[in-house]
Amino acid sequence: MFQRTTPRNIVCDTLFEACAAPLPPPDTITVAVSLYNYAAFIPECLSSIAEQTHQALDLIVVDDHSTADAAVTVTTDWMKTHHRRFARATLLRHRRNQGLAETRNTAFLHARTDPVFVMDADNLIYPRALARLHEFVAHRDYDVAYTQLELFGEARRPGYADVWDKEIFRYGNYVDAMALVSRASWAEVGGYSHIQGGWEDYDFWCKFVEAGMTGAYVPEMLCRYRVHGTSMMRTESTISEEQIRTQMIMRHPWLRI
Repeated sequence: MFQRTTPRNIVCDTLFEACAAPLPPPDTITVAVSLYNYAAFIPECLSSIAEQTHQALDLIVVDDHSTADAAVTVTTDWMKTHHRRFARATLLRHRRNQGLAETRNTAFLHARTDPVFVMDADNLIYPRALARLHEFVAHRDYDVAYTQLELFGEARRPGYADVWDKEIFRYGNYVDAMALVSRASWAEVGGYSHIQGGWEDYDFWCKFVEAGMTGAYVPEMLCRYRVHGTSMMRTESTISEEQIRTQMIMRHPWLRI
């Protein structure tokens, strides 16, 4: 099976950019937000990023060619008002819809720091989240760091995160996309790959496992996953599940899903 080893540089337009300095300050984290038709949620998401106790932040929002609502307008307006909070604030838009994997890859390709925090536009983080995660990834002691989730919205309960262990991954994914990832590690595994029907995150972590990379689990509830009718948990991840399992096992024969 052909597997791309270098992420594609997708054609996109820069809709907004404000940069306070040509080089990022020391200890800067890039926060990469994936956006598609979430105008109702994106302001709260961005505000949770702006409220981080970790001060040195770059912000990249990648819109995957939203069509159904005012997501781009709302995001642009928010950035015009709040861009001074960030060392750099950027809004990119794919000229064609590319899917979640390529949206995340675009953010990594445009990041100017090694640690990149990944999140979707409908989710939130508590103020201490990035400062806490930065302790583990800043010097590449770990390739990725993640916290426990708090599910909110249509479901309210703790998440399912646990310690980084190949044996647990063998039976299913338990590490959400909301994580602080080393950009160098992302590049080493070839970035995110499109998985028809979802499970891009599971595939990404499997590639980390196969490359011998390490993850730090922070057992604190610092990231909030919104459960709603159009969230990944409710839609893509339940489509043609048997076909997705087969595809994943072909890509990662050690899985037992």
